[in-house]
Amino acid sequence: MKKRILKIATVLLLSTLAGPLYARGFHDGVSAYEKGDLKGALQAWRPAAEQGDMLAQFNLGALYEHGRGVKKDLAEAAKWYRKAAEQGNALAQYYLGNLYANGEGVEKNLPEATAWYRKAAAQGVPQAQEALSKLSK
Repeated sequence: MKKRILKIATVLLLSTLAGPLYARGFHDGVSAYEKGDLKGALQAWRPAAEQGDMLAQFNLGALYEHGRGVKKDLAEAAKWYRKAAEQGNALAQYYLGNLYANGEGVEKNLPEATAWYRKAAAQGVPQAQEALSKLSK
């Protein structure tokens, strides 16, 4: 459990560093999340995500994937990861690839997983390169 929380926190931190500053809603969500206010984070990120903020979209995907502040819903996680991934968010591409590789929240589709892993790997996500190596075996 602690490893999973640390993983989420690391991903959230990396996502805040992934691009230029975004709308206040995104940063309000990060502040709320860091204080343990998952409801506040969700309330801040959802409108930002719906307006196209890829970092908020990624973070909503992570909340749904891990059931943090919301009921765990892998289909909803895939939806938000896809929105962020299509805008070029490398971590969203990697996590979306994982969902396709494992058939979680989406139908298992190894070619689709490979495509997302390749995009993430091209942006320097080492876990994506590892995943590609495993898929090719």
